[in-house]
Parts: sequence; structure tokens; C-alpha cells
Amino acid sequence: MNEQQNRTTKHNSAVTVIGLGPMGQAMTRTLLTAGHPVTVWNRTASRAEGIVSDGATLAATPSEAVEASDLVILSLTDYQAMYDVLDSATESLAGRTLVNLSSDTPDHTREAATWAAGHDATFLTGGVMVPAPMVGTEAAYVYYSGPDEALESHLATLTLLGTPKHLGEDPGLAQMMYQAQLAVFLTTLSGLMHATAMLGTAGVKAKEALPELLSAADSIGDMLRAGEENPGTALDAGEHPGDLSTVTMMGATADHIVETSTSLGLDLALPLAVQAHYRRAIKDGHGNDNWTRIIDSIRGPR
Repeated sequence: MNEQQNRTTKHNSAVTVIGLGPMGQAMTRTLLTAGHPVTVWNRTASRAEGIVSDGATLAATPSEAVEASDLVILSLTDYQAMYDVLDSATESLAGRTLVNLSSDTPDHTREAATWAAGHDATFLTGGVMVPAPMVGTEAAYVYYSGPDEALESHLATLTLLGTPKHLGEDPGLAQMMYQAQLAVFLTTLSGLMHATAMLGTAGVKAKEALPELLSAADSIGDMLRAGEENPGTALDAGEHPGDLSTVTMMGATADHIVETSTSLGLDLALPLAVQAHYRRAIKDGHGNDNWTRIIDSIRGPR
């Protein structure tokens, strides 16, 4: 077999997808479109009907699904679901590469890698950073961690789902990055809803409020990068120069948000949490430092 034939064979290699929620279905369709034979399994078999019509093969059992391919992609609720599904198929795992794209904690992913190794399987942790409709598009990207050679051996296939970004050998790293990204995402969403609720008390409709608020959210990255090649450089050096914005200034703003939210009868969970970060930094004598100083209390909350 020449090199071109080998690339074609690997590109069209069989893949198994376990878990057919919106993400699992999107990945399956992407792989089918690229010419891969795809075997699927889902706890609720009826979810596979549309996928089977598109050309996928429905396995009767998890063992049958695993045995159909060297590459097994899992898209499940959490890592416990992986054990629930694959505990009946452990004898079929040897020599396979498991790519778990489910959400859970970094510690659980490390435990899963050990579990997989105990059954002679290779384990890659993954975090898909786009919603299901964007899987397979140029905007899609996926964080991976685990053995580099495992990612390399299936690189052509996994790249179809989104640009792979390998973070290192530690199987917990991809999940850590995934959770960190979601921490930004979820708190931003809560902030947007809190702000929308604030404006709503003054009669401003959400359709009027959200375009203004989204413009502010969009500008945060530009503001953080302004005048600095990498805004994380000073943080890594432990430097918090307060020449533009200080803990005291930002803390006063946090106080005003709490006071306003209280007067409006809104839930205070989010503004109180933000206020606490600044109050701790001020109490520790860092009022004149840049607002980034709040990371100290986040790293070691009291």
C-alpha cells in the first residue's frame, strides 16, 4: 500500500460513536459525510433512527459497537455514563482508542484514563468548544489531552469534528480547559441576564437591552488586550499595576451594583460574589493594585 492509499484508508476508517444527543448526532453526520463508516449505540435506540437513515449502523449492544471500530468516540452526559455503558463491554476495549468528549471534572477524567489503561485501551480526553450545529465547520475546535501518539494516529478523523488543540499528556488538562472556558461562558450569561433584569425594572425590554449589553460583552476582550501583547504576562509575573483601574475603583462599582440590585428586589447571588472578591483584596491592603489582584482570593478563598 502506497502512502496515498494509506492516507485514504485511515481517512475512511471505521468510527464508533456512543451517545446520540445533539452533539453525538452532529459528529456522526459529519463523519458520515466525510465517508467514514460509523457504528452507533444509544441507550434509547429510537434516537438513532435518523442517523441510521443517513447511513450509520446501529449496534445492538455496547460490545458490538466497540468491536466495530478502533476509534470509539463517547458523547455522554458525564463520565459515570461511560462506566454504565462500557462496564458490559470491557473485554472488547483492548487495543481501542477511547475519546471521551463528555463533560466532567479533571479528576474524573484522570480516573477514567487509569480505568481504560486497566483494560488495555488508550484514552483521550476531549472538550468540544462549539455547539452541535457548528461541529465540522471551520469555527469548530476541540481541546484534547492524553497520549500524543493516540491523537496523531487518529488526527485526520478527529480534525473533521473541529481543529484539534492538544494541551499535553495529562488527561485532566482538556477537561480543565473546557471547564475554565465554561466558567467564563456561564458567568457571562448570568451577568447578561442579571443586567437585563435590572433594565427590565425600568421598563427597558430585553430586545432593546440585549444588543447594548452584548456590545459591552464583545468589547471585554479588546479592552483586556489593549496596550498589552498578552494580558496574562503580568499575572504570571505577579504584577498588578494600578495605573488604569484599581481594586478600590472596581470595588466601588461592585458595591453600587449590589445596592442597585437590592433596591430593585433582584437576586443578589452574582453581585455579592463579585463584591466579595474586591472586598477581600481591599482588606488585604491591595486597594491601589489593578483589579486583577482579585485572583489571589480566588486562588485561596477564606
